[in-house]
Amino acid sequence: MGRGESGQGEYGLLWGDRPRPGRGRPSGLTRERIVAEAVAIADAEGLQKVSMKHLADRLGSGVMSLYRHVPGKDELVILMYDSLMAGPVTVPEADHWRDVLIGWGRSVRDLFQAHPWALPVATGDRPMGPHEAGWVDQILGRLTAVGMPPATGLIAVLTVDCFALGAVRPEIGGSAESTADFFRFLADPANTGRFPHLARVAADIRPDDPVEDHFEFGLHRVVDGLQQYIEARQ
Repeated sequence: MGRGESGQGEYGLLWGDRPRPGRGRPSGLTRERIVAEAVAIADAEGLQKVSMKHLADRLGSGVMSLYRHVPGKDELVILMYDSLMAGPVTVPEADHWRDVLIGWGRSVRDLFQAHPWALPVATGDRPMGPHEAGWVDQILGRLTAVGMPPATGLIAVLTVDCFALGAVRPEIGGSAESTADFFRFLADPANTGRFPHLARVAADIRPDDPVEDHFEFGLHRVVDGLQQYIEARQ
């Protein structure tokens, strides 16, 4: 990616001081307005449609005016991603850390279902921004309040986060299918013989089996494993 403000790259862009506006009549543009419009474009049309030219047209501005606030598209995307977490994390108060972590996993899933373009950004090489740090800090505070040691809390948050990032990918990629669609190739007897173990599993699946809601099943099993780990250490 490109260089951010003060030569510090994306880290400086997220955490550094803002550049002073240039001379002349104010344009009415702000970084927040630019980022919000870019997010709206990405949500509606996809991240590939976010260009400085398209953004300038939507804002009724010249392209060069945008560069006074954002160095380029690569840096803009980092700001866009961090802005998605500007509000409080949507995890209800709970009396047990299990409920906090399950709520955290669902919040991560909800974020990427609402903004599918953000998943490659989240899994790419980037610094953590202030809004993302705020989300993690809130969750750690909730876990500490119900008795989880901070270091263990951080590992637990990252573990659930990694699961949610992987589990939500097929859902937002348009490849999430029902069990019948997923195993459609087994309607061919030749494939049944070729993949006997898959055929046996498909034949035994019932509508209430966890494979029909793999996210919730997997999320609870991850938290089960964390609980076993924590109880063993205690």
